[in-house]
Amino acid sequence: MIRRALILLLGLSLLSLSSPVAQAAPPGQRDVIVQLFEWNWRSVGQECGQVLGPKGYGAVQVSPPQEHVVLPGSGYPWWQDYQPVSYKLDNTRRGTRSEFIAMVNSCHAAGVKVYVDAVINHMTGGSSGGVGSAGSPYTHYDYPGTYQNQDFHHCGRNGNDDIVNYGDRYEVQNCELVDLADLATESDYVRGRIAAYLNDLLAIGVDGFRLDASKHMPAADIAAIKARLSRPAYLYQEVIHGAGEPITPEEYVGNGDVLEFRYGKDLAKIFNTERLAYLRTFASPLPSNRAVVFTDNHDTQRGSGVLTFRDHGRYALANAFMLAWTYGTPKVMSSYEYSSNDQGPPSTSSGQTVDTTCFSNRWRCEHAWRVIANMVGFHNAVRGTAVTRWWDNGNDAIAFGRGDQGYLVLNDESSALTGRSFHTDLPPGVYCDVFHGDYTPGHCTGPTYTVDPSGWFRADVPPRDGLALHTNAKLS
Repeated sequence: MIRRALILLLGLSLLSLSSPVAQAAPPGQRDVIVQLFEWNWRSVGQECGQVLGPKGYGAVQVSPPQEHVVLPGSGYPWWQDYQPVSYKLDNTRRGTRSEFIAMVNSCHAAGVKVYVDAVINHMTGGSSGGVGSAGSPYTHYDYPGTYQNQDFHHCGRNGNDDIVNYGDRYEVQNCELVDLADLATESDYVRGRIAAYLNDLLAIGVDGFRLDASKHMPAADIAAIKARLSRPAYLYQEVIHGAGEPITPEEYVGNGDVLEFRYGKDLAKIFNTERLAYLRTFASPLPSNRAVVFTDNHDTQRGSGVLTFRDHGRYALANAFMLAWTYGTPKVMSSYEYSSNDQGPPSTSSGQTVDTTCFSNRWRCEHAWRVIANMVGFHNAVRGTAVTRWWDNGNDAIAFGRGDQGYLVLNDESSALTGRSFHTDLPPGVYCDVFHGDYTPGHCTGPTYTVDPSGWFRADVPPRDGLALHTNAKLS
């Protein structure tokens, strides 16, 4: 929603124009999404070739690419990008249209799909107006050549048209979210303009969309826009569950997948205040094949109740579990350090996002931490298998297999887990522990474990640590 220097090898010791339909569940064997939050286009393209493709990520979610407001008086906050001025792709804080196209091509060459964070519920906030990042003039309800006053909702409530009561469906979907000019998505004209924007991106080669603020648009409106897409695209919608609220995530699954916000909070609760043993039946209310799950994202990490990069080793353990478990399509967060919730990414004095150099200049690059990056390979190896051989100590140490393709041990206890042998369905052989080492054919930079012909191996696991073995990292 709107406002709302680690080392690279972070170890846990440190801790077609056919009938357009949205595809549910990303196609292909690699489905892990990484959100490179606020990265510029040049850096995303490079990362696809250097890290994302080689490590097995299936797709990258990029920040909104359309022309946006520019707010130097507020220090160029990150959320200015979520206030569209036009649907031009020129001269945003992340680069030009040609650079965006080059990024898409680079990612595709690396086998990585590109999903765009699409802001289609609203335009800008405030009444003064100004000039957008590509030079387009605007006021709150006037965007020359795109929208005018009649293209917006004017709900006539609360004195300022803002949403106050989230228990009122009409208000949530017809009033303004924090003063942002709310598009009349029931309008045929508005639907056409939005579809034209999305089709421009599809023509470039974009593979799908995260639909921002979907809860504030009726599911039928999204369906009508989807029906105008020029070719199939993967859609996942931002619909935040609220206890007792009339608008629920479940009503949007007919359009595509849905971001499951309950997942990250529930996972953090177990890691922080409960027992890892409770993870044996871990899931959320949405059907697994419709849920996009995440430990945190750019909004939730600025709130409370979730694990973030500041939780170091425990955050890595939680992401390892998410990538090893059977529920949902995983989305990994990659963020930057911030001293205030509004602070934008590392930028020039004019607000242009600088090139990303991981683990310096505030870039945290969680997606490249060894544990998280290597567990993407684990996820790909075990995809489609069932959980087997569950073991726990009744508290904060757990282990489980994924069929005969992988095995994970997590120890969130304050003491080492020693004197144990673990029973797996893995074929016998020597395996690289991808928690602590990188695998290349025939070689592992970290410890290895030997699984005997009966499926057993012995391991001692330090506190707040773990290990992971899978068949795509087998030495012999």
